[in-house]
Amino acid sequence: MATRLARTIRRGLVALVVCVALTTLLAVTAMGYLHHRIDEVDRIDGVFDDLGPRPERVTTGPAVEAINVLLLGTDRRSEVATTGDAARAADWVPGAQRSDAMMLVHISADRDHVLVVSLPRDSWVEVPGHGMAKINAAFSWGGPSLAVQTVEGLTDVRIDHVAVIDWEGFRELTDAVGGVTVEVPQTVHDSARGVTWTAGEHLLDGQEALDYVGQRYGLPGGDLDRVRRQQAVLATLAEESLELRRSPTLVLDFVGMMTRHVSVDDDWSTSELTSLAWSLRGVGADDVQYLTAPVSGVGWAGDQSVVWLDHPAGAELWRAIKLDQVDRSTGRNGSSDPSSGVR
Repeated sequence: MATRLARTIRRGLVALVVCVALTTLLAVTAMGYLHHRIDEVDRIDGVFDDLGPRPERVTTGPAVEAINVLLLGTDRRSEVATTGDAARAADWVPGAQRSDAMMLVHISADRDHVLVVSLPRDSWVEVPGHGMAKINAAFSWGGPSLAVQTVEGLTDVRIDHVAVIDWEGFRELTDAVGGVTVEVPQTVHDSARGVTWTAGEHLLDGQEALDYVGQRYGLPGGDLDRVRRQQAVLATLAEESLELRRSPTLVLDFVGMMTRHVSVDDDWSTSELTSLAWSLRGVGADDVQYLTAPVSGVGWAGDQSVVWLDHPAGAELWRAIKLDQVDRSTGRNGSSDPSSGVR
């Protein structure tokens, strides 16, 4: 009896060891493939070179491990891709494009929370070397470097890395997850594109999603309503991509798609990117929070329609980000449901 029990225990231990070994092997294999694909990501040279005075890097406390990424979506009108390893044209040409979407992505030090803060493209801010202007002009005038300088000057938050995607990349990423579903609360017409969005639910392919997030004419909140649409679609894309984790094959395919269409700064090493991607494997859709930089209103600066930022409220938010102390509730610091209030 004792011998039979000993054999059973040994078999159980052997099975456990084999299971652990196989799990470890699969994890190592996945990490290896992830590292290989990420190594192919297109790099943008010299983003952080010669930026001049910058916000101090946090050197003590838990915030040291937090990461702040400036995500830029560009409106470059090019017949070929301009970002990612599929790029066949320069990612930035002076005056050829602006940042149609600008988001500060804060990844918490413990890697269990991601905050996405949209900066409306019409925000009236100080652009270093150019004076007051809409924030999206920074990318047009000076590419990713000037965009970083402008955001750091506005927020006093040190940007660790930059990621850029163009229209073609956005289209293909949307198509890769089978499209995105949005709810249009009431029928609106986009006079700039000649598109009428009827009230109700819509499943959008890549081009339709691009038209949807690009609309501001015909929306009562103009640029602010466009930001809400961008956040709602981004949240849906993130949720769909997170669902892909149920299938290792699908998630690796999606990583491959990302590398083809996203460009990052050349300071972001392959090992750092791989480690970050792996550390975020437990993050779910409910762990990603979306909000817009505090706004006091809209108006005019000369002949330009602009968004006025609420700088006192913004200072509170930027400090919370800098110290990795963002409130995870859905109260004053933002909402985990970006579809609320979308028009």
